[in-house]
Amino acid sequence: MRIIAGRFRGRRLANFNASHIRPTTDRVKESIFNKLQGYVDGARVLDLFAGTGNLTCEAISRGATSVDSVELSKKSIAIIRDNLKLLEIEDEVQVICDDVLKYLKRYSGPAYDLILADPPFTEKLAHSVLELLGSSAAVGPDTVIMIESSSHERVESSYKGLMRTDERDYGDKRVSFWTKDSEEAPKDTAESNDPASPKHSPENAADE
Repeated sequence: MRIIAGRFRGRRLANFNASHIRPTTDRVKESIFNKLQGYVDGARVLDLFAGTGNLTCEAISRGATSVDSVELSKKSIAIIRDNLKLLEIEDEVQVICDDVLKYLKRYSGPAYDLILADPPFTEKLAHSVLELLGSSAAVGPDTVIMIESSSHERVESSYKGLMRTDERDYGDKRVSFWTKDSEEAPKDTAESNDPASPKHSPENAADE
């Protein structure tokens, strides 16, 4: 694994030996962050199922102000901390040892600007995560969500409180992008503030 772009471009992340981890490949990671161009710099980011910290480190490299990395596995957390130390970014990342679903249910802080989620394929959690994100305080009117899933697992085209703005398949991996459902926002502010509108959606970010 390596950092694709930003201040740590080209830097390799720590080697690890953990069969339970299937990190996002460099090719898919580059595609994801190309879609999120314009949404990372200055953002407050939530990385769910942080794994090795691969996406966390990429977000910091590309200018995210801070990242909260949620991961339950202590072995994975040790790898995350190794990568943060390697890049000397410990002060920019908060590592949270917690179950992601429980974290989303009880979260009561300010909404994040960007949420990245890469649930373990074997557990097929994408559907449950998206259901919770639709009502979680972690998601605000301007939050952009990226979630990875297996192309064979259940992921609906819409969820209460969320609207899908794009979806891409990479072999057996599916990447989808979501925002708060604009129909649930006040009519006088929905179009101007909704990042899913044509002006603000991740699909068109690269053209801005």
